[in-house]
Amino acid sequence: MSEPNSYLHTMLRVGNLERSVKFYMDAFGMTELRRRDVPDGKYTLVFLGYGENPLHTQLELTYNYGVESYDIGTGFGHLAIGLPDVYATCDKLRAAGAKITREPGPVKFGTTVIAFVEDPDGYKIELIQRG
Repeated sequence: MSEPNSYLHTMLRVGNLERSVKFYMDAFGMTELRRRDVPDGKYTLVFLGYGENPLHTQLELTYNYGVESYDIGTGFGHLAIGLPDVYATCDKLRAAGAKITREPGPVKFGTTVIAFVEDPDGYKIELIQRG
């Protein structure tokens, strides 16, 4: 019997791998699950998350040697992370110098508490209060 389809990861290209790994680990409690350096291809991959595939979707950070920044483009929307307390998370992120682009509060015409923050490379992350 074959495995069912599963959403495995989202890949982001980053300009400073260690800065980005630290951000996701410190800000959201992710764990570095694996790292692969490919000198012949001049890139390094780091997979972060809360558990292994296929039960947990992961974040793949790709660092291409010598590339310090990227244009994010207009097609990318955001990552979404579920958290127990969006307000406390935003306080923690703000204290650490992160850029909060939408303060925590209920979504317009609804009750779900959300906020938006940018990672060090400018990628948008939606924080969604769960539970």
